[in-house]
Amino acid sequence: MKILLVEDEERLASFIRKGMSAEGYEVEIAYDGRTGLSLFRRDIYDIILLDVNLPQMNGFELCRIIRSENEAVPVLMLTALDSMADKSDGFNAGADDYLAKPFEFQELLLRLRALTRRNSGSGQKSILRLADLELNLDAKTVARAGKRIDLTTREYALMEYLMLNKGKIISRVDISERVWSLNFDSSTNVIDVYISYLRKKIDKGFSPKLLHTIVGMGYVLRED
Repeated sequence: MKILLVEDEERLASFIRKGMSAEGYEVEIAYDGRTGLSLFRRDIYDIILLDVNLPQMNGFELCRIIRSENEAVPVLMLTALDSMADKSDGFNAGADDYLAKPFEFQELLLRLRALTRRNSGSGQKSILRLADLELNLDAKTVARAGKRIDLTTREYALMEYLMLNKGKIISRVDISERVWSLNFDSSTNVIDVYISYLRKKIDKGFSPKLLHTIVGMGYVLRED
């Protein structure tokens, strides 16, 4: 599991990373809000731990941006601001849970595990949307402008991965590892072929176009 920790207190960030690493988690740290946003847009994380009082961009603002670009990733806010009004601001920004400082590491770990279980089960939002494109995680169906789009099993897996990471540029290596679950073979064009299949099904005859190729970088699902 890969965690993004956005925390400007270096000692606390180091403590959390050390503890999480001992539990088998990979932790990447950002010490300010803008760096946190950059890392979030660059990589894929299973959960985000987010402080509120951050340099350059506060945690509430960062959480709102994260939630607007990814409806599914769990966000746990860690902050000394523990009034009901502060908690309300955090949840209204899109946070899934709120843990006040100081806290016991064991409680952080338990909350993290609960969030990831919830996200992988019934707690995950069942409908993902981009413009008039909808993907139902429970029914495993895709529709655009109310019209159902029939996808093969592999096409659906690719579509779901792109929708869960809408707005992010996804490399062919990422797709290979996350959708095909095999080491990337640069000699094959299978990913390009499936992207072409998807583009014909979700974009042909619709406006605006949503599936874009970013030359030299990968693919992105977004509304330009």
